Amino acid sequence: MSKEEIIRIISDKLRLIRTEADYTQEKMANVIGLSKKTLVQIEKGRVEASWTAVIAICALFRDNETLTSSLGGEPLEVIETIAREGVDFRKEKTLGGKVWWKEIKKNEGYVLQQNLFSKHYRILDRGDYRIYSSFDEEKSYFRFDEISNEPITKQEKP
Repeated sequence: MSKEEIIRIISDKLRLIRTEADYTQEKMANVIGLSKKTLVQIEKGRVEASWTAVIAICALFRDNETLTSSLGGEPLEVIETIAREGVDFRKEKTLGGKVWWKEIKKNEGYVLQQNLFSKHYRILDRGDYRIYSSFDEEKSYFRFDEISNEPITKQEKP
């Protein structure tokens, strides 16, 4: 998924996101930092939201059902992965990928998963913490093999 695809998806779903939040156009525009006129233009499909507006929407409405179902459960993870061109550090506790994720590989307690909607990859550690995200399949497999074959330290042993 590309930045342009995310912008298109959020722009197309903005009215649903707003109505699910039970916001007027004026309130929504104020919350995400747009003029009401711009919001109306986006909702009517005349223009697309800016990348900055998309980030604000994903951050402020990250639990919105329309948004999560459109981006595969974790809007901020998708945005962060695109913006940073991959993420390779211990991040946050996940639910282990029970809903939006397909398990690709598992080794030594590490799991490589692919999101069913955005198609990005992530690696979870033994505690279901996301430690890597990328849209690059080859890099994801390489990093998984690298991580899952590292010797376990004393502190990490279950």
